[in-house]
Amino acid sequence: MTGNDLTAYAPLLLHLVLAMVLSGILLTLSSVVGWHRPSKVKMQAYECGITPTGDARAPFSVKFYLVAIVFILFDVEAIFLYPWAYIFKSLRWFGFVEMLVYIGILLVGYFYLWKKGALDWNRPAARRDRVS
Repeated sequence: MTGNDLTAYAPLLLHLVLAMVLSGILLTLSSVVGWHRPSKVKMQAYECGITPTGDARAPFSVKFYLVAIVFILFDVEAIFLYPWAYIFKSLRWFGFVEMLVYIGILLVGYFYLWKKGALDWNRPAARRDRVS
């Protein structure tokens, strides 16, 4: 790279340096100027205003993980519909058929989850997690 190529990155470098300097100044000022009155209540872990009871590592159902993964999967897949809709006119029938194939694949995955009972909250987790 020549000197002219590096000057194109000068504004980015300046921006990063200024951001680091400003954040350092603000952190230093908050620790110097801020009040320091630690107490037993302030040093406790904050849990939504409720007094913590029991073990924080108590196991909970796998259903919560499963719902989060399914939501992320279908949410990310739905994002791909936006660029397709934007260029739909230029794609014509090819784009329409390709999107039907794409939605068909998503529906196959949805029906698979439905058949496995992943979307049934009234069913016990032990029966749902068993491999068929």
